[in-house]
Amino acid sequence: MTDNNNTMMFKYDADEDNKAKKILNDVYEALSQKGYDPVRQLVGYFISGDPTYITNHNNARSIISRIERDELLMELVREYLQIKE
Repeated sequence: MTDNNNTMMFKYDADEDNKAKKILNDVYEALSQKGYDPVRQLVGYFISGDPTYITNHNNARSIISRIERDELLMELVREYLQIKE
């Protein structure tokens, strides 16, 4: 049984930050080049986990599959809040 009174710690590998940023930029560019709305497509991918939201153009689908979605989301939140670790 889980104790809901304690806060869980989420651990991540700080080395994945640069990798996540590069992947997001590459996938964003590929989606843009193909005429998709990159934000909507990435949100669809994050929510569903379905890689078909990401184009195969420039191997973007393969590239985004190299990293876990939670690591990509952490990078987005850090950038949005302008947090540097």
